[in-house]
Amino acid sequence: MRSSNPVFSRRGFGRDNGYAGFNTAPQAGGPAVATQANPYAQPTGNPYAQNPYAQQQQYGAPPQAPAAAGRMTIDDVVVRTGTTLGVLIVTAALAWALLPVDDANIGRSYGIGIGSALIAMVLGFVQAFKRKASPALILTYAAFEGVFLGVISSVVDNRIADGAAMQAVLGTMAVFAGVLVAYKAGWIRVNRRFYGFVMAAALGFILLMAVNLLFAVIGGGDGLGFRSGALGVLFGVVGIILGACFLALDFKQVEDGIAYGAPREEAWLAAFGLTLTLVWIYLEFLRLISILNSD
Repeated sequence: MRSSNPVFSRRGFGRDNGYAGFNTAPQAGGPAVATQANPYAQPTGNPYAQNPYAQQQQYGAPPQAPAAAGRMTIDDVVVRTGTTLGVLIVTAALAWALLPVDDANIGRSYGIGIGSALIAMVLGFVQAFKRKASPALILTYAAFEGVFLGVISSVVDNRIADGAAMQAVLGTMAVFAGVLVAYKAGWIRVNRRFYGFVMAAALGFILLMAVNLLFAVIGGGDGLGFRSGALGVLFGVVGIILGACFLALDFKQVEDGIAYGAPREEAWLAAFGLTLTLVWIYLEFLRLISILNSD
């Protein structure tokens, strides 16, 4: 499982990493055939589904893997996500308290924040392209990302819009809760079409932001205007909607991982993906609030 955040490429629960998911196609030639080595082979091609006594599932639903030690559970995902977000929140709070953004210190604090963001980005890319989760790498990423979020949140809250950080936190929590309820209620159906649409939209969004940044660097100002004014508000809303869609993809991959008996260490990758998505949504809320409160 890889992160669904638009910054990183992501593969679903495919056979190449041991379990199947919504983007897994059936093998050519039909169902798997039982062999002497594996007399209980299942038609899903999932190496973890080897329980001959498991109940048959409805057509199209993932088979439930037998309960066994060493397999991912929802508690594993919750604990590791909480740990990752806890590290991020603690370092963000420390950066807010220890890196002032008054006129005398804003340059130094902002420099530390940007440096931390670059380190976090490199660490995130390293983990995104690793086949296995590295808890130390993920927690280190969270620590540096927290420093960046603490500084940028302090800048916006103290110099642009009082209370912006809390508003962005509440907005992120509301999106998370709303998508979770909609997903569990079946209002959001994550399938190949949904996945393709979201990835195409995210690619277009990132390319537009990259072009805008390029024009801003070359010509100064806000480039093409995608980050300010009415157009900036529109793209801020689009960014939040994209983040919500990636949350749905995260929930789907967690659900499939548990259903197909993914190894317990995959819970760290689930935590990594959820953290990336929540950071994306928080930053889009923070930017949107900044635009709405700017002169």
